[in-house]
Parts: sequence; C-alpha cells; structure tokens
Amino acid sequence: MDFIFVFEYLLKEFQKEKIDFAIIGGFALQAYGMARATQDIDFLVLVNNKDKVKELMTKGGFNLLHESNDVLNFVGSKPALGRVDFLLAQRKYTHEMLARATERDVFDGKFKIKFIKIEDQIGLKVQSSSNDPTRYHQDMADIEELIKNNIQKLDMSIIEEYFSIFNRVDEFDRIIKGAENVK
Repeated sequence: MDFIFVFEYLLKEFQKEKIDFAIIGGFALQAYGMARATQDIDFLVLVNNKDKVKELMTKGGFNLLHESNDVLNFVGSKPALGRVDFLLAQRKYTHEMLARATERDVFDGKFKIKFIKIEDQIGLKVQSSSNDPTRYHQDMADIEELIKNNIQKLDMSIIEEYFSIFNRVDEFDRIIKGAENVK
C-alpha cells in the first residue's frame, strides 16, 4: 500500500467535501509510539458522510467490500491503494472521539492529520475485545501498553468509562495497578 498516495488523495477529497475525520486503528497505534505493522488505514467519520465517502472512494479506484450501519470497508483496485476502512460515528461516544481528535504531523511533516486520543483508541479496543473474543488478548496487550507508556498524561476517567460500559471495571482497576507499579 502506498500510504502517501492514499493520504494525498483522501485528505484532498475530505477537505473538498468538508468531511471531518480522524485516524484510528493500527496507524494510530504507530503514532502513539507502538510498533505495529499495518496494511490498511482506518478512519472515523460521521455517519451522515457515508454516501460522500462511498462516492469519493469508488471515484478513487476503491471497491466496496462491506457496508453496514457501523462500517464501510474498501479495497483498492490496484495494490498501491490497499485497504481503507471507515468506522461511522453515530453515537455519543464516537462523536466525542471525533470532537477530541487532534492533529499530528505524519510522514516527516508531509501531512497534518487528525488522530483520536489515546484514551479513545483504548475505548475502541475495549469495545473490540468485548465484541470479538478472538481479539481479546491482542487488544488487552495493546491497552496495557498504551496505559503503561502514557499513564502520566491520560484522562483515566474517560478510559474507566469505556471499561464500565462493557462491565469490565475490574479489568481496568487491575491494569491501572499494574501500570502504576511500573512507574
């Protein structure tokens, strides 16, 4: 996947169509300093931009793989385009994630791109590990590393709320105790 080519296209189109977005997923983990090989780009966009996203992606040479009320998944018609996934923000929490997102320099300052906060990436991993048991161990390892490496600058109330949504506050407490012992 040619990340620079895809970002150039998408950022231009997002700006032209006034689509608010933020990076999530593996690419975001890299931005937070976690070593993660990723073969795709994951975005968070407002659900009311779903049709615009579908149009600009197909215009750009991407084929729709899957569509639901919550996600859009595309794969490029050429290998350089790779795979691009969209989480559609339609609930309170995903709207808040998008509102809290901040710009970061990527590719040595070539782009300024909005990324969700670490707390919100953790929230997505709590949801993912709750909904798909096969992802539990990797997601929990990622959560623990994100918390351990960033404990001094995280808003723990946001993270605790995500764990409480899925009735997993005991796990949150265990992770925090472990991370505090590492300090």
